[in-house]
Amino acid sequence: MTGLRSCPSTHTLPLNPTIWNVSPVLWGQWLRAPPKPLQLRQGALASPSGSPSPAFHGDGWRALPGPPSSTVTFSTSFPSTGFPSLRSVMQGIRKAGAELLYPQPKVLTPSRNDVLVLTPWLAPIVWEGTFNTDILNEQFRLRNTTIGLTVFAIRKYVVFLELFLQTAEKHFMVGHRVTYYVFTDRPAAVPRVPLGEGRRVVVLEVLGGPRWQDVSMQRMVVISRFCKQRFLREVDYLVCADVDMKFRDHVGVEILSPLFGTLHPSFYGAARKDFTYERRPRSQAHIPRDQGDFYYMGALFGGSVAEVHRLTSACHQAMAIDQANGIEAVWHDESHLNRYLLDHKPTKVLSPEYLWDQQLLGWPRVMKKLRFVAVPKNHQDIRAT
Repeated sequence: MTGLRSCPSTHTLPLNPTIWNVSPVLWGQWLRAPPKPLQLRQGALASPSGSPSPAFHGDGWRALPGPPSSTVTFSTSFPSTGFPSLRSVMQGIRKAGAELLYPQPKVLTPSRNDVLVLTPWLAPIVWEGTFNTDILNEQFRLRNTTIGLTVFAIRKYVVFLELFLQTAEKHFMVGHRVTYYVFTDRPAAVPRVPLGEGRRVVVLEVLGGPRWQDVSMQRMVVISRFCKQRFLREVDYLVCADVDMKFRDHVGVEILSPLFGTLHPSFYGAARKDFTYERRPRSQAHIPRDQGDFYYMGALFGGSVAEVHRLTSACHQAMAIDQANGIEAVWHDESHLNRYLLDHKPTKVLSPEYLWDQQLLGWPRVMKKLRFVAVPKNHQDIRAT
């Protein structure tokens, strides 16, 4: 779908919430939510596309003394009342003689015939052309979904934060409620980026480990603890992303699922024997050469808060066992993520559109869009203490 369908006798949505069976307060919230105004024609509604705990000790992390370790730097208010159920709202819409317009799905016509769009366990693989943004936006908006986005800006990595947030405001979950959870050891360096309505930044102050590998691995324990301490109460879904990236195109609710992982851009066409899994049987992340579905990158994963809590807790426990046995997985937390997603199949898989490095890999024809891309950097310099 490429936008609004032209139709005769188009008029704007009547501002009378009673005929839609929605309270005036909720009606006002709904009208403010879409990125573009909805329009109504006779019989059809057309939509555009469009504080860490004091127990934080050990493992290289601890709560800092002084000011509160959790501060909201800037935000817009969130409505405290949830939306009615999707069923009740759609019933109200039908009573008013309106429906959402979109092209008919065609059972005999595949959405894509050049890529795999379904895993053997029936999880969708998300590529451009496999989903309808209009339908998905309405479903998640009517549920008043709130999305949390975690990002770690430790030491020199804080320099990437401004571009990350600026591009997220343009492309990430536009029209939906979003909380950016920024974990950093330099809270004063967090930039003030203009935010849309219903979106906020929460700064969570932490200390990193002595090596960049420690920072990478400690994400699992930190996210796990904060899932239990606050995320379960504040958001519905959690997206965990690397900060040295930028959003280049639409990344929306099509990625949301109980548990999702993202295909590594260097291995999406490789044989499993060539995946850089942890191959040593002593490690909890071990995957034999004759096993494995895909190779997932640790730079973008997520799901419901409950599922992310299970994933991060399991990975942290596995890394703790490895540490006690004097072994460290070859790709650190990413190795353990791959082991977990082999044993606990994701309910949605994101294509490499959602994680790409154009400088290294160019732009192959199979990639219709590049959505979340690496920022050029000197790895040796940025990882130095």
